[in-house]
Amino acid sequence: MASSSVLPFSSSFRSWFHPCLASKITFTRRTNSLSIVTRSSLSDNSALLQAAKHTVDSYVKSGMVVGFGAGHASDLAIHYLGQQLKAGALKDIVGTPTCVGSASVAAKVGIPLEQYEGSSKIDVAFSDADVIEEVTLSAIIGRRKMMGEESIIQEKVSQFNLISCVRCSGYLSLQTILGAAEKLVFIVTEKQYRSDLYGSIPVLIQSFNWMETAEEIDDLFLGDAEVWRRPSVGYAGPLGGDFPMVTKEGHNVLDVIFTSPIISLADVANCLEQVDGVVEHGIICRIPCTAVIASENGLRIIDNNLILEAGRA
Repeated sequence: MASSSVLPFSSSFRSWFHPCLASKITFTRRTNSLSIVTRSSLSDNSALLQAAKHTVDSYVKSGMVVGFGAGHASDLAIHYLGQQLKAGALKDIVGTPTCVGSASVAAKVGIPLEQYEGSSKIDVAFSDADVIEEVTLSAIIGRRKMMGEESIIQEKVSQFNLISCVRCSGYLSLQTILGAAEKLVFIVTEKQYRSDLYGSIPVLIQSFNWMETAEEIDDLFLGDAEVWRRPSVGYAGPLGGDFPMVTKEGHNVLDVIFTSPIISLADVANCLEQVDGVVEHGIICRIPCTAVIASENGLRIIDNNLILEAGRA
């Protein structure tokens, strides 16, 4: 989003250096960590389908508990997994959905489901992401859908307005389930795998004294980002208009809109987690983590653990 189209958050600002921005993470890139699976010319949809199939074929085994993420690619993978179960290629699979959407798709294709409990074991989880940081595979989820953009989260005002499917109809958040999985796989397109990260990071906050929380976040990233409260419908000013988005638990959603390059998603996540009033944010940082990237030239498989180990060697 161009900075000229975004109005500054209306609050008093204090320019000060925050210690959690002092440390930067350095990663060494290794080109042999990328593997080409197929080079056939594919449309975006067929490439994403191939990525979904590869994810199931490569990482899901009989007897596993599988976490189901949110988004179109996840739905494709769930549907294909159901076909594999029906054909007998896989057996004794149990799915743990992150939201109503993934639960509905799984139920339709006959995959047994169980609700995640805090001590539950999840062998592997897969999900879409709005954008993934190159090399680290840190991901942003829950971005608001803007003009010309797609988001993995659908806004359903009458039922639930949630960041990352937070506790929707008994299902715990996407963050929680993806974080609990022993193996995490993101299924994305090459457009979503980026080195130049801009745009919004959603932050779930307590609605009580929300403006104080927003001001503290604004101070953290002063000059680099602007803070808007997300409205429930349409577009509004920085304060979210007359009808700001409110989750089932009574929380608000802030969009922290970066107009300068994001140096490190891990650093941003660490800063946000130290702010009083922040409940959750849309950044997922996991090691190990794998990305299955769909492109017209085939699939690229990237494992951040291999890259980091190579960088330390």
